[in-house]
Amino acid sequence: MSNPTLIEVTRGPLVESFHTGSLAIVSATSGLVLALGDIRRPVYPRSAIKALQALPLIESGAADHYRYGDAEIALACASHTGTSRHTKIADGMLKAAELSESDLGCGAHTPLGAKAAKDLWRSGAEPSQLHNNCSGKHAGMLATARHLGIPVDGYWRADHPMQQRVLEILNEISGLELGSGQMGFDGCSLPNWAMPLETMAAMFAKLVSGHGIDAQHAKAFGRLMQACWAEPEMVAGPGRADSVVMANLPGRVFMKTGAEGVYCGGFPELGVGFALKIDDGATRASAGTAMTLVEHVFPEARGLMRRNILRSWRGLEVGEIRTGPVLTNALSGLRLR
Repeated sequence: MSNPTLIEVTRGPLVESFHTGSLAIVSATSGLVLALGDIRRPVYPRSAIKALQALPLIESGAADHYRYGDAEIALACASHTGTSRHTKIADGMLKAAELSESDLGCGAHTPLGAKAAKDLWRSGAEPSQLHNNCSGKHAGMLATARHLGIPVDGYWRADHPMQQRVLEILNEISGLELGSGQMGFDGCSLPNWAMPLETMAAMFAKLVSGHGIDAQHAKAFGRLMQACWAEPEMVAGPGRADSVVMANLPGRVFMKTGAEGVYCGGFPELGVGFALKIDDGATRASAGTAMTLVEHVFPEARGLMRRNILRSWRGLEVGEIRTGPVLTNALSGLRLR
């Protein structure tokens, strides 16, 4: 199946570049609502499912045991920009469990945020694992392992009890039997299991609504969402779409980006989940598609993010990043209320 163009990039009067992809929207009560492109091809969800990977942190009692508040819980779901607050919270999560930065298995990289990277460079310090955008997720997993009394060494390996618990949760909520045949490894070295977009959208429909999953999962995911709405800048960072949207639409939109053009989320009051994948992995296209969907469902979200205007180095407007006609037409007929 040839996937449609979801996002176009113009320059002058022409479409200079375009991004093809697929999108699935699923209702927890009535099933598939919208399908664009191949929504049954397995794709890696990457960081878009960090909140699912954080469920054991809540369900095990580790978050309560270590007295984690909204900031810590939100950071466990985050792909953060490496600000001083992000790294401080991650460090505090580890210290509460009598662990340290050296126990992390995510690796170090330069902060994703331009300001945070510049501040670190000016300080003369080297990036640590705390700056890794996944450090909160890893800190949460380490704390869970410590609380459960299982080894913290190798917690990131696919055969470790920590990752096996994550796999059990994914199998349970997805209804699939995921295994080594669908497994790859994320940039932070954790296992990541591929699944169809339709399945991912259905999972988020269940999680944001509480329909079709057991009460423990529903309660735990509800707590994770509340933390992300209370501390949205922990989830991403200043000016990033996930943080901006959840700060302005708490209780109404939960959304999370993933690498290689993946985006997932849901609308709790509507009982609807969505998942999308941009074929070439471009973040500008995945974020653009997700924002187009959010703005269609919630018109009050329009204007929250700056228009995607392309400018020359002199500041002249030379083009734009815009929604493709296939996506525009599909959403024009979408009714979720």
